[in-house]
Amino acid sequence: MTSVERLPDPSDPLPFFVYGTLRPGEVNHDLFLRGRTASEEPAVLPDAALYDGPGYPYAVHRPGTAVVGELITAAPGEYGKLLAALDQLEEYQGPGRPGNVYDRIARPALRPDGTAVRAWVYLAAPLIARDLRESGSEIPGGDWFARR
Repeated sequence: MTSVERLPDPSDPLPFFVYGTLRPGEVNHDLFLRGRTASEEPAVLPDAALYDGPGYPYAVHRPGTAVVGELITAAPGEYGKLLAALDQLEEYQGPGRPGNVYDRIARPALRPDGTAVRAWVYLAAPLIARDLRESGSEIPGGDWFARR
């Protein structure tokens, strides 16, 4: 993977690419994002596949596929609190930590017009990703909403 993770710069916060229970209409959107966003727009995450999990999905790096989701931009003054809340929700403890369920990675997401936007995305941590590739249930088309 060529993506490089960097620490967030409060003067240049990245949007978040969300693809599962944080999408509009899902339970965690209401709990974590409602009233804390400046914008929400459709997007896709290239070079990723989506796997079903225990009530929520996992995105895994895989060239040639894409995951459907939304770009979420934090409302003014909400970025730091939102980043901390999402890190806690996604069980992300920091770069390369062995207890991570997800890793927060800065990757390009694509708007419908093809414009690339660098965004934070939570991908399955390496051991979980390996297990999913070997025996997980992939969600066809990479869209959490389409699994139903």
